[in-house]
Amino acid sequence: MYSVNYHRATSVADAVKKVKAGDGKFLSGGMTLIPAMKTRLASPSDVVDLNHIKELKGVKVSGKTVTIGATTTHAEVAGDPKLQKVCPALTHLASHIGDPHVRHRGTIGGSIANNDPAADYPAALLALGATIVTNKRQLPADKFFKGLFETALKEDEVVTAVTFTAPAKAGYAKFPNPASRYAMTGVFVAKNKEGVRAAVTGAGDDGVFRSKEVEAALAKKFDAAALDGIKIPAKNLMGDIHASPEYRANLIGVMARRAVAAANG
Repeated sequence: MYSVNYHRATSVADAVKKVKAGDGKFLSGGMTLIPAMKTRLASPSDVVDLNHIKELKGVKVSGKTVTIGATTTHAEVAGDPKLQKVCPALTHLASHIGDPHVRHRGTIGGSIANNDPAADYPAALLALGATIVTNKRQLPADKFFKGLFETALKEDEVVTAVTFTAPAKAGYAKFPNPASRYAMTGVFVAKNKEGVRAAVTGAGDDGVFRSKEVEAALAKKFDAAALDGIKIPAKNLMGDIHASPEYRANLIGVMARRAVAAANG
């Protein structure tokens, strides 16, 4: 490690003020930032800790409206009883992120702000049609996620919460890398009165995306059988040492069927 200034923010305004004082970074769970600093992939002059700002913490469920504070950990999302009732797919997703250490330190705000192409939450928020709330504005998930590790956030902008309307049905399934537990391919499906949305993580070479093929099939009938024989193009899918684009294309169909089966189960 190298010399860095640590700040414990007392409010969102205080955090923004401190991060603008130098070449600063916001710290939430630190699951990506700290390793990046250790390997010198990131070298901020200042680190501003958001974890002691009370208004950024917790899950609120009011009828069908769900609001999750940015520094709420994966474990807290997974274990919230009210959220389990209205959107069990999201609590299931959170319970399978990484390992216990990651789940008790990593946060939903940190995950989506980092927008790792294999992270779980981006697929969920995209499929749920969620809104990302920042200190400056509210952004629909469709406009928030921009590409690999890229979002619409500006330098002095911080995620404060995510909010969405609980779907009538939703499900998530992923094929995890056995070492990291990141999704080699994950599919989140959600059905509500506006229709069906399906988002894919871990497979796109430009990050999370919605699958028009899955959505079109499920719009006719929200059943796993509706996806039998579905053809997912391998173009624009990721290829690496773990799986080829063609393999991931097949996994999208498999994970989508499992996600729908979970939603209907």
